[in-house]
Amino acid sequence: MVKGIDPKTRARCDCRARVLKAMAHPSRLIMLEELAKSGPKCVCELAALVELDMSTASRHLSLMKEAGLLTDEKRGQMTYYHLRTPCVIKFLECVDGVIAEGLRTQLSFLR
Repeated sequence: MVKGIDPKTRARCDCRARVLKAMAHPSRLIMLEELAKSGPKCVCELAALVELDMSTASRHLSLMKEAGLLTDEKRGQMTYYHLRTPCVIKFLECVDGVIAEGLRTQLSFLR
């Protein structure tokens, strides 16, 4: 008899998938890297960085905030975003390692 996944494992994996989905867009990754490198930025700065209108950039930022990756702070009329979880950059470095290893494997087949 096959036993199903226990509810705690399912909930944990659902939460992980939500965070990964929130990161799964090139513009979002660029914004995350910029916030890690340079600190808090307003929506207008991040929109310009990824060459998007402010409305689209705001939707991307909101999605990442809902997933727990970012926090925001109102300063007058402006909203500034902060990286809530700097450890996410280490995860992205791990992803870079996966990519590099895949390339090494592909190159070894060409030799």
